[in-house]
Amino acid sequence: MKQMKLSVRRLPASPLQERKNRRTIKVFNCRLKNAPEKVFETSEMDYNDFRQALHKEFAIQLHETFVLTTTDRTVLDFDKFAMLQDGCTLYLLQQEDQTLAAAVEEQIMFQPHYDTLIRSGMYEYYASNSQKSLPYALAELIDNALSATAKNAGVRTIEIRMMFDETLGKPAVIVLDNGCGMTSKQLTNWAVYRLSKFASKEEGYVRPDPVPRSLNSDISYFGVGGKQAVFYIGDSTRMITKPVGSPDVHELVVSKEDFEKKERNKEDIYSGTIRNRKPGDSSHVNKDDRFLHALIAEESGKESFTAVVITGVLPEHIGFLKHDFDAWTRQLAHIYHYYIHGLDGNVMNSSSTNSDDRSKIDIQVTLREKPPKCPCVMNLREVENDLQTLYINAAADTFEFKVSTEDNSGTVEGILRYHPFLYDKETYPREPDTTPQAPLVDEDDDNESADLHQARGKRPIFECFWNGRLIPYTTVSEFEWCAQPKVKSKLPAECYSRFSGVLFTDDGFTVSTNKLTFMELELKLKDKNTIFTHVVNGQNLRGNIKMEFTKWLQNCHANLDKQVQFLDYQETITRPEVTTKKMQHPWATFSSIEWDGKKYETGQLVKSQKTQRNIYGRVVRFLLYGNYDGDVFATGGQVEVEVEPKELYDTTKTIPISKIDRNATDDAIKKNIESDRAKLPAKLKVDWVEGVRWHQKAVRPAGTPLGPIKVEILNKKEESISRMPPVDQKTVRKLSVRLQIIRHDPKGDQEFASFVAQHISKHGSFWFKKMENLTDLGSYTLSLNAMVNESTDVGDKQLPSYRLSFTIKEGSAQSFTVGAVNTTLHVGAPFDIPLQIKDAYGNLTAPPPEVKPVLVCSGLDVCYKAVDCSGTMFTIRGVKARGKVQNYQQSKTYDLKVTLHGLKADSQTLKISLLPGKPHSLRVAPKDDPITVENGKAVAFNVEIHDEAGNITAHPKHIVHCKVPSLPPMEIDCSSTGAGHIVTKPINLKIIKGEPQQLKVQFDVIGWKNITSVVRELKVLPSTRISQMKLCSQNDENLVLKNNEKVEWLAGSSLECLFYRLYNEAGREVSLTAEIASKIKVTWTTDANIADLVRGKLPAVQVPTQVQEERFHQVFYQDQSVSVSFTVTPRPDEPTQLKATPSQITLKLGETLPGNINLELVDQYDNVTKTLNSTCIKNITVDAEGLDMSALAFTWQESSGSVVVLGVCFKSGTPGFREMCFTYRSYVGHVKVKVTAGDPAELKLVSGPKQPLQVLNDHGIPTSFLIQLCDGWGNPSSDQRVVVVFKSSNPALKMMTTVTSQPVNTDGRATFTVKNVSGPKGNYQLDFKGFFNTKPILGPSVSLTVIPDSNKPVKLSVNYDDNATFPAGGVFPLFSVTVVSDEGSPITTLNPADVSMFLWKGTSSGNTPPQTAFELKCSKPRSDETKGCFRFRDKEIPEQGGKYTIQFSLHLDKTKVLFGDQIPINVVANRPVKLGPDSEPPTPVVSYTKVIANRTLVENMTLRIMDSYGNPAGQNLDGKVVVSIQNSGDNNNNKSLPLFEGKTSRVQYSLQEGKTQITKLAIMENSPGEDGSVYVLIFKPEVSMVQTSLAAFELPFYFYNDVENQRTMSELSKKKRELAENVDACKDAFALNKDLLRELTSHLMDSSKKVDDLRKELKKNMNIEVSVYILSVDQLLKEKTAEIERIRSLQRRVCSIPDQFREQQDVLGMVGHLAFVQDDDAARVISWHIRGEMDCVITKTTSAARRIYDLTQGRQQVMALDSVFVPTGNRPLPHIRNGHALFDPPGNPVYARELLMYPRDEANCDIVFRNILGDTILIDDLDSANSYRKAVVQTKTPCPTILTRRGERISRIGKFGGAQNKAPPIQALQVFGAPFPQDYHTLKEQIDLLSQYTSALKKKVDAQKECEDHLKVMKSPEMLRRQQEVKEKEKQLEEIERQLMSTPVRPVKRRPEDVGEPSGIISKRTKHWPR
Repeated sequence: MKQMKLSVRRLPASPLQERKNRRTIKVFNCRLKNAPEKVFETSEMDYNDFRQALHKEFAIQLHETFVLTTTDRTVLDFDKFAMLQDGCTLYLLQQEDQTLAAAVEEQIMFQPHYDTLIRSGMYEYYASNSQKSLPYALAELIDNALSATAKNAGVRTIEIRMMFDETLGKPAVIVLDNGCGMTSKQLTNWAVYRLSKFASKEEGYVRPDPVPRSLNSDISYFGVGGKQAVFYIGDSTRMITKPVGSPDVHELVVSKEDFEKKERNKEDIYSGTIRNRKPGDSSHVNKDDRFLHALIAEESGKESFTAVVITGVLPEHIGFLKHDFDAWTRQLAHIYHYYIHGLDGNVMNSSSTNSDDRSKIDIQVTLREKPPKCPCVMNLREVENDLQTLYINAAADTFEFKVSTEDNSGTVEGILRYHPFLYDKETYPREPDTTPQAPLVDEDDDNESADLHQARGKRPIFECFWNGRLIPYTTVSEFEWCAQPKVKSKLPAECYSRFSGVLFTDDGFTVSTNKLTFMELELKLKDKNTIFTHVVNGQNLRGNIKMEFTKWLQNCHANLDKQVQFLDYQETITRPEVTTKKMQHPWATFSSIEWDGKKYETGQLVKSQKTQRNIYGRVVRFLLYGNYDGDVFATGGQVEVEVEPKELYDTTKTIPISKIDRNATDDAIKKNIESDRAKLPAKLKVDWVEGVRWHQKAVRPAGTPLGPIKVEILNKKEESISRMPPVDQKTVRKLSVRLQIIRHDPKGDQEFASFVAQHISKHGSFWFKKMENLTDLGSYTLSLNAMVNESTDVGDKQLPSYRLSFTIKEGSAQSFTVGAVNTTLHVGAPFDIPLQIKDAYGNLTAPPPEVKPVLVCSGLDVCYKAVDCSGTMFTIRGVKARGKVQNYQQSKTYDLKVTLHGLKADSQTLKISLLPGKPHSLRVAPKDDPITVENGKAVAFNVEIHDEAGNITAHPKHIVHCKVPSLPPMEIDCSSTGAGHIVTKPINLKIIKGEPQQLKVQFDVIGWKNITSVVRELKVLPSTRISQMKLCSQNDENLVLKNNEKVEWLAGSSLECLFYRLYNEAGREVSLTAEIASKIKVTWTTDANIADLVRGKLPAVQVPTQVQEERFHQVFYQDQSVSVSFTVTPRPDEPTQLKATPSQITLKLGETLPGNINLELVDQYDNVTKTLNSTCIKNITVDAEGLDMSALAFTWQESSGSVVVLGVCFKSGTPGFREMCFTYRSYVGHVKVKVTAGDPAELKLVSGPKQPLQVLNDHGIPTSFLIQLCDGWGNPSSDQRVVVVFKSSNPALKMMTTVTSQPVNTDGRATFTVKNVSGPKGNYQLDFKGFFNTKPILGPSVSLTVIPDSNKPVKLSVNYDDNATFPAGGVFPLFSVTVVSDEGSPITTLNPADVSMFLWKGTSSGNTPPQTAFELKCSKPRSDETKGCFRFRDKEIPEQGGKYTIQFSLHLDKTKVLFGDQIPINVVANRPVKLGPDSEPPTPVVSYTKVIANRTLVENMTLRIMDSYGNPAGQNLDGKVVVSIQNSGDNNNNKSLPLFEGKTSRVQYSLQEGKTQITKLAIMENSPGEDGSVYVLIFKPEVSMVQTSLAAFELPFYFYNDVENQRTMSELSKKKRELAENVDACKDAFALNKDLLRELTSHLMDSSKKVDDLRKELKKNMNIEVSVYILSVDQLLKEKTAEIERIRSLQRRVCSIPDQFREQQDVLGMVGHLAFVQDDDAARVISWHIRGEMDCVITKTTSAARRIYDLTQGRQQVMALDSVFVPTGNRPLPHIRNGHALFDPPGNPVYARELLMYPRDEANCDIVFRNILGDTILIDDLDSANSYRKAVVQTKTPCPTILTRRGERISRIGKFGGAQNKAPPIQALQVFGAPFPQDYHTLKEQIDLLSQYTSALKKKVDAQKECEDHLKVMKSPEMLRRQQEVKEKEKQLEEIERQLMSTPVRPVKRRPEDVGEPSGIISKRTKHWPR
């Protein structure tokens, strides 16, 4: 072994000296806990020598292992050891990643003089002479952090912590990032001044690839900025860093104090120490730096980081960082705007977010001060007022360009952003740090502010960014192509000051080392050879940049700059009321305007401001001076307002549009109008003076007096008034009351009386006298109407009225009249006599009580039954008259007198005539008893019908019915004469033994039950006709067959030798002749021998073969009039066989046959012979399959002579037929019995969903449960008496099924489909149970797991500051709404547009917002906010104070809404700002007369301290209100001012609790003042408790002394106004009709165009000619629909694997269902190849896969896409290289995955099958596959697996053959489904187009009909008449205007209302600016 000298010593404390020929190395033995160090001289050593030295010095045994590394944990070898520098430090470790047991200090060297560092900040940053440079010093440290985090895969986090809490140590600034960290070598390089990344030799620098906006994070550049920054901020810095992959933390401290100490001690200034330690070790931290303990404790668990800790922070910096926190964080947000927010910047008004990775940067600033101050935390992403954010969000359009310099030194991208002029202000953002300009004063003159067009002012256009960060001290004012042209331009000059710009450059352009300025950027960009290119959508456009820019600017100006828009032009008018004659014409009128986003329309309520008095009213129209014929943008203009309330003022005012108070609310306006309206007449007070009060709906007898009546008119304040409230001092409008009585008649209402009463001052009311002429009956209405000038309304409102409805009824009874009575009467027929009772005035009235009428009539007997009283009608009921009268064709007249005793006129007589009455009896002749007749003869009768008085009477339907026994009934009609003659048919009776027969003949009148029947006796004598026949036997003459006798005879034989004899009615035998014989007939044959019949012999009778077959026979003479019948009964023959007869052939398994089997011996014809006896039982045997012989028994039946078999039962086998064989001696019998399934015993689940069953909550189970009913042997049973019940074992589980219980069907099956399952998460049992009657049948149970649906919203969770107050007009606190899912997690996939916030006034009402609730939408989410939470920020609080309610909602679909809990809030008043009235008072009009009422300015008015929205806000304020008078305008300062009473110019009122009452304020008598002038009352509040002065309340008033001239003008003006309003209304209606016609015509044209376009598209794309008739198109659509349904019904290949997880969250589905394959062969082989993955469930996330895995206990295989990596790009087939084929491939190779068609989610499905199939190839056959593989391998390219269409496979290693490489038939596989044919998709497109065409066609037809109907209305006679009326009224209007112009009017000064009118000078603001 080579000998060497070893020198070991400890490193001396003196400074290190350079040693050119020496190399010393310090080694720390970190294998030991205290890590001892030793220094080795290694100049002459190699690596092995050094290791031996280590063994010796540290006593390391040879068998011990160790690792030798640098402090950067680089393991040494021969080469690395040779490269070590002198003075380096090494670790001796047990293993490479060993944690340091103790800290290790490493000596380093760096070059610059320390003054270069500590004073560099002074030189570089104080050059700005401002503390505002401090953010740029911090930016240098952020630059380093951005570079360090450039390669982070996740979020890049940078923190700036201001540690100014003295309790934690001395002040410090910490910059912390999660970047790659620094090794000890890199940390040493950091300390070397100006060691840039280009000069560093230790690691090569690679310039990053170009990226948009140059956001490459390559901004830690020169090796200068970081060190300058730390010593500018403080005097010491501690660098703490941990590199990626290293277990060590490196720490370096550099301080001004240390430098100065080394210089004083003559030590090496350029040396330092890096402390290497384990993470979290803070043992070395001193007391002053104790805040570092918490910082170092955070190191554990961090992969890498760097922390810059600056201490010794200068006091001025601390003050700036504390007090200007918002300012410097805003500056930092501006510098790194695009790193924080991405390429597009902070676009706040868009829902889209930047998708680039550069937006994943979080820069957070924390300011921590001494408690109790809370830490202040700001994420720079949350800064919304940095200049770039303001520019971006104020821009309406952008212009992008690129710049190419002559030397191509770098990349420059530029953006110009246009900030338009909106209505009355520029939108160009002001710099946040500048003092805002004072707002323009809203004056009436036409002066323009000089700053109005100075949007950008003199500021430069472009800010400059270098590698994505701002270079703050360099700007570019403009370029030649975007500067304002010196020659005249079409564009206004101000347009060139409305755009801002930004330039993005890379490091091709040089910046200063402190990154504050560019060195020569502007010079290069303004070089004449520099080229500017317009960029649109990322594409460079060739062209002139100046022309492109000018075109863009013109477009911005035309489309984006906005002014007030006048809409809906009406007409151009002349305004003669305008004082300046040349300004009277032309004036364009419009119906609406749009001003600053708010629309004002005709009829809208408005309030004026800055007018002599505030005007409240409705917009009539808008006026704009100039010639216009359509919508226009302009400034100025006027609005005509109809002053409200109309019923009081009845006038219009015209004011400038600028005088409209845009802050006035409808409620405030309505409140003031209602205050004026309260002074108007509101109701009538009616008194009945003499105490006889008539109540509502009173009923009085005729003649009752009405009145007298006293009436008072009251206003809403319950004050009695006699005149209308004054609108000026000259006009007095007195009130009167009109009384009107209306009688209501069915023919129409009639005026009964009408009177008008004037006010009687003496009584203070209106009086009406008594009326006594109310005698007519009926309903009346008494109307009392207040009137003004004989009119009952003012304006469009009715004056108050009083209505009394009453009824005049009849008086007492005095007379009567006979009502309508039919004078033609019938005997005994009751009739009624109506009597009408009347009073003294002839009115019908009720009869007196208990009155009895008296009836008298000569020659007749008259009586009545009862009387009936009903109201005024008295009816005598049931009056009857009886007596002998003439016949029914003649009548006689009688006088009937009616008397009512007790009346003044008590008798009345009426004429009557009497006819025969109703039928009463029947008379029959002859009256002989009995009447005799010979048998076979007829009989005659006469009949009459009589009434009750014996008169013959005739009535319709008088039918007499005669019934003779044995004869058909007879009838005769006596309707016309009341009598008739009846002749019967011949009577034929059967005479027995020659004796006469007695008959009874009955007569009845059909339908008349009251007429008694008449009966007559009839005696019938016998005749000589044949009447009897007898049958007998030739062998035995004594044997005579009786009629209907049964004859028993041997079955199958014949009955012969039968004879017959005939007898007449007298009983004598009749001799037989040929004639008589020919009339003899028999029923058993038609072939009778006539000769035998003459001898009396009958044909032989054949006997039936069956015993039970009895036959009836008959022998008859002459049509069966004489006959004899008999029945032949067969008798059985001798027995021939044994017969078994079951009573029932069907029985169940296990059940005894119900009924018996009878065994009998039968003859040859199967007739029972009854030859068995009781002893034969022993000789009978039986045999059958499965028969239970133990229960079988034979029983003898004596009654039937048969053997009964009992107990037949089968107890085995399957259902079907069984044959039983019975044997008795030589006789054998067989019987078949059908055996069915046994009694129901169990239920089986035949089919259902795949187990285990998991269901999402509130979802259904797609597969139905099929239940089979079985018996005890497992045979299917079809007993439909069994009911199957399906339910859950746990009631918490709710199921919605098609049916919960049902009987089984004919197959014994029951199907249950579960449509919905809902319940708590968990496991449940679904039980099936059957019931057979009441007996239960056990069934299967199915386990079910309910999975909560993470996509189902169930609750809205709202989070906000519940301690916040809600000042009126302020901003609500942030409301955060979380939609909670069924599983309790927030739902993040919802559309923010579906979440709403409802706000309404009042407390909670119900569970949903009222219809009047105001809906607010969700705010745009910020990029740094967590998803899944919907935020409502900066929502305005209502301006009106009071109780409000907030409720949040989520729209689930069109019908379902999920509401959250209602939140009550209290809106309180804002800060006090003004004095105002409770309700706006009317403008006072006063004069200097003696009457105090004419001098009163304010009668009674309450003033309060209010906030800016009119809410009382001074409840705790006291003071005083000083009232004074001043002139209304600036030009009348010399006018004399009126004085208050007492000759004072000021009046003072006390103000208590923010309120004062102004009462009886008046001017003095003979007060000074100018007639016709307008003055202003000033109510000035003086409150000491309010720091700022409160605005005074101003009330203008008029001062007059001339009355007559004003009255004349007022009358003419009123008439003119009425006519003008009428004409305008008609013209508006005409214009509306024209507009509607234009709109309908346009709609028709649009509909026609839509129809034509769709027809062309159908013809072009589908080649379909369609009709213009809807029915034809509908028929074609039906045909197409039927065709597509036919295709759907066709059988096609489907995947048979159940896909039960598909609908769950983040689940794609099973592999077999994700794709279709068209070709059967390809589907077969691909499905087989991946058969192991066909049932694998694919999920998007690992969590979803784990969920399914847990639910199935690991039985279901799953694959999560977030754990799958698939290379991007499409690799060509192996035989293709560089786009060229290496050989001609056989067999049509193709990637197998390319044959798959994905029905949904194509991107994810492509990843799935790239992962599963990879590069598997499909080829036609095996030979082609082998050839292809061989050719590919020869090109030295690996070949993937190959499949063939015939089912073979060649693996990627070349193996083929065998069963494992051959696909089975397709029927044995679970394969991919086949897609629908192409025709299906074509038909779907055609149906869609046809549906659109049908809809468009229907709209066209409807539009055409609407247009035609409207044209008919416009041309109707009624419309033409109205147009003529308008022309006539216009002529009247011209005449009135002429009179107005000619009426002398005293000139007065211009009133304040006219201030806003044009003065003849046309303002330049009236110029028509394009929108």
